Amino acid sequence: MSTEEKARKPKLVRDSFTIPKSEYAAIEALKTRAIAQGTSVKKSELLRAGLMLLVKADEAAFKAAIAAVPSLKTGRPVAEKTQAVKAAIAPTVGKASAAPVARRPSVKKETPVKAPVTTAKAPAANKTAQVAPARKAATRKAAPAKAASPAATPADTAAA
Repeated sequence: MSTEEKARKPKLVRDSFTIPKSEYAAIEALKTRAIAQGTSVKKSELLRAGLMLLVKADEAAFKAAIAAVPSLKTGRPVAEKTQAVKAAIAPTVGKASAAPVARRPSVKKETPVKAPVTTAKAPAANKTAQVAPARKAATRKAAPAKAASPAATPADTAAA
């Protein structure tokens, strides 16, 4: 095993789950027990330690541990207020009421038509100031004449 492989950190996965209050209290009790032994431990470390114990357990012990854990309804727990509202509504759901509920007649509201908004432009103070100056092509300097080639004689350049 090389030093590079030892230096790599394991990839972490974030997850959430539902746990009964009594088992959550057991996590807190185990944390307190670890502190009493002089070791600080996190919840995730306790859960991982439990997984390591299950991995090392023989088949009979593993089966017994799994059978001792009651199955839970999956998902997030429902708040107490929501449960009370559902309980109050439940007896009336599915039953037809004796008298139909009268509805208010719908009134169609007319929406006012808005006039288009126009913005007035400020008058130009000086129209000549807004005109872009014309380009002056004639003011360009002419390109310098090409220098004579070294093979050319002064007579050749005079003739040209």
